[in-house]
Amino acid sequence: MATGSGPSEGNRTLPFEIGAATLAELGDSGVEVRILDVREPWELEICRFPGSLDIPLGMLPARLGELPGDIPVIVVCHHGMRSRQAAMWLRAKGFGNVVNLDGGIDAWAREIDKSMGTY
Repeated sequence: MATGSGPSEGNRTLPFEIGAATLAELGDSGVEVRILDVREPWELEICRFPGSLDIPLGMLPARLGELPGDIPVIVVCHHGMRSRQAAMWLRAKGFGNVVNLDGGIDAWAREIDKSMGTY
């Protein structure tokens, strides 16, 4: 499990929270991150990030062992509230490599991937 004040990417420290544009920039630059989606299964049927690790918020405590400790984990939900709660909880548990996606997958769909479904 990674610890520390914040996840690092190269020589730069990622903040606790990033927006959709910053996540897109990370992907475009080839930075390896893992998307942790804490939404419910019915929400994933509407839209999702390909290859995301899907763990509903209520199941997160039982499934901590599935989180990578060596790369930044970007936590997402619909609008960023559940994911913020999850990211705060994970950081308190010692996961220093966790970043919240402000605005959630809704912001991603509206700002970056306009072909993605919204709800």
